[in-house]
Amino acid sequence: MHIDFVQALRDVQKEKDIPFEILEQIIEDALVSAYRKHFGSTGELHVEIDWETSSASVYTRKEVVDVVENAHVQMSLEEARKLDDEISVGELLDIEVTPEDFGRIAAQTAKQVVVQRIREAERDIIFDEFNRRAGEIVTGVVSRLENRTIFVSLGKVDSALLPPTEQMPSDHYRVGERIKVFVVEVAKTTKAPHVLLSRSHPGLLRKLFELEVPEIAEGVVEIISVAREAGHRSKVAVYSTQEAVDPVGACVGHRGTRVQAVVDELRGEKIDIVRYSDDPARYLASALSPARISEVRLDEERKSATVIVPDTQQSLAIGKEGQNVRLAARLTGWRIDIRNESQMKEQDEIDHPEFYGEGDEEATAVVVGEQGIDGAEMIATPAVEETAEVVETVEVDDTVEVVETAETVATAEESADEKAE
Repeated sequence: MHIDFVQALRDVQKEKDIPFEILEQIIEDALVSAYRKHFGSTGELHVEIDWETSSASVYTRKEVVDVVENAHVQMSLEEARKLDDEISVGELLDIEVTPEDFGRIAAQTAKQVVVQRIREAERDIIFDEFNRRAGEIVTGVVSRLENRTIFVSLGKVDSALLPPTEQMPSDHYRVGERIKVFVVEVAKTTKAPHVLLSRSHPGLLRKLFELEVPEIAEGVVEIISVAREAGHRSKVAVYSTQEAVDPVGACVGHRGTRVQAVVDELRGEKIDIVRYSDDPARYLASALSPARISEVRLDEERKSATVIVPDTQQSLAIGKEGQNVRLAARLTGWRIDIRNESQMKEQDEIDHPEFYGEGDEEATAVVVGEQGIDGAEMIATPAVEETAEVVETVEVDDTVEVVETAETVATAEESADEKAE
């Protein structure tokens, strides 16, 4: 049987980017379907196609038996020996059953099946392609706006969905505008795959830093955690696998170019870059930047922390509407209670009057730290000070560790806003 649409299939292979092996299986299944429809065979069928000569043959497979009970799937040893004189009972024999006019019948009947299966194969390929990109950033073009819902063209997917819940408050879109989006999930449908996009997902911030910071892409700097309130403020905890590489400096970049590129893409979202530490007290102090921390008291069992700050720093540590402490809690995974020094001194005097009699205050404070309060472990962290270069530091045992460069990292510090005004 000669097939006159082999070249058409090769054109489809190029146009739809479908592997020829899949097209071959589609054609074989379509030819089997066409044969069954016209000749009513109920036995096992398969098609062998010679793509070099553009010809195909149909075969039915039967089992060789002594007594035939079902002629559709069985044949006697005597009949089988006429076709293969070495065959034995129990073996399978393929018998060609290709009709003379099967080429014409196949061309007419299989066309609809082929078209449908090619569409299905194309959808599967597109689904697999985008499913592999779930959790990644893609660049698309805004194709249309429906109320607050944005549809984005990603090439093979014309209408990926960016719903209102996944948008940033500061985002405003125009048809034809190119935007970077985070692929949240991909689902199969009867038509094109359903691709859910996001501009508010923490993963977008993580991936943007991976694009802008080569040290992250190379694995030298790791992003440990991300806490984000999209469009307003975010905190990113970073760690370096090499002592010679400063993770905060790598993310900030020369004169803040790297972090500024991320801020620009997120349309002005403020970003705090925090140095991760295995020491929970130090990590919590860094996470609450830009506030200066006096002391951190940890309850490891409950994973909660009481953070003591100077009286003038309490509002900054808490942040506007609790944003700073809320993000720090998400970033670290600790429950954080902010107290100022006056409040804690009054509370300590009430709970432990024996330590607050006459004598050296520093000595009694050390005793309190050694004894513990209400079962909580007390870990003192030195004050966070600001240098003339506007670099916040933590001093420990006469050593200095850079926590954050305020020159190049946008923060939500109220005092900075007041000065700007």
